[in-house]
Amino acid sequence: MYVSLMDFLLAPRIDHRGWNTPNEASRILLLSVIAVVSYWAWPLSEGMIYMWLTIIVLVSTIILSIGWLILSYASQNRKSRKLTPSVGKNQS
Repeated sequence: MYVSLMDFLLAPRIDHRGWNTPNEASRILLLSVIAVVSYWAWPLSEGMIYMWLTIIVLVSTIILSIGWLILSYASQNRKSRKLTPSVGKNQS
């Protein structure tokens, strides 16, 4: 089960054009980093929306760049999977 879960999370996804898109782990990382940094940045911004958004963008960019680099190394040599079950099916 562990191996299949890791393959599910780290395998690149093929979209309707046949291009490799980010894996599930990258998508989960994006959402979790945005959520955690948003929560962390609110007290620092003292309620100023512009400063809050600026902190989120700056800090998230650094964390996501490092995280996605690590995930790209972890996902090397994994077989691509379809993005959704309907990818590759003919539409009639």
